[in-house]
Amino acid sequence: MATVLITGANRGIGLALSSACRKRGDHVVAVCRNASPALRKLNVQIETGVDVIDQDSLARLDTALDEIRIDILINCAGVLKRQTLEDLDAENLAAMQHMYLVNSIGPLLVTRTLLDHLGPGSKVIIITSRMGSIADNDTGGHYGYRMSKAAVNCAGVSMAHDLKPKGISVQLLHPGWVKTDMGGENALIDAAESACGLLARIDELDLQSSGCFRHVNGENLPW
Repeated sequence: MATVLITGANRGIGLALSSACRKRGDHVVAVCRNASPALRKLNVQIETGVDVIDQDSLARLDTALDEIRIDILINCAGVLKRQTLEDLDAENLAAMQHMYLVNSIGPLLVTRTLLDHLGPGSKVIIITSRMGSIADNDTGGHYGYRMSKAAVNCAGVSMAHDLKPKGISVQLLHPGWVKTDMGGENALIDAAESACGLLARIDELDLQSSGCFRHVNGENLPW
């Protein structure tokens, strides 16, 4: 049985991952700001009041975990606000900054705070997006979201190098276009299907493939 800690676990992909991990027998530590009724029904360990960009709340999480060893750390918390080039007023610039903090800096802060709970064989997962791929951008727009995901991709590669001597592997995963509040009703797959594919990719991860950027279907994505 693995111990899996998931941020952003109260809804969407994070909730689906919590459910899938629970069903396969993992010990799930579901981390969020506020627990949803759906999360409470899963019978998992829930740690609330945690904001991934608030270092005090992360420190409280670290203390609450005591001596728990984390086998899989899944950085899933994220935000999205759509912007065009014409939208860059003060309100949208503030939203871009918030996306950068949550989507890019958040996984760094979470991983650094919980580093003592990781060890040889542990895996750090960042749920990113193919929208962070520069080579794959053929539609434009979504400035803040694309930039935040490109930044976290850079961070993930650096973490892969830094953590490899500790025996810890890192993977950047695109979950697909998922029917969630963020993805919308026109998306291609539901959250449960995405979670199943993500766990398959996580299971495949080892130190040799650490730092890779992959689609939920197993495809290697361009940077």
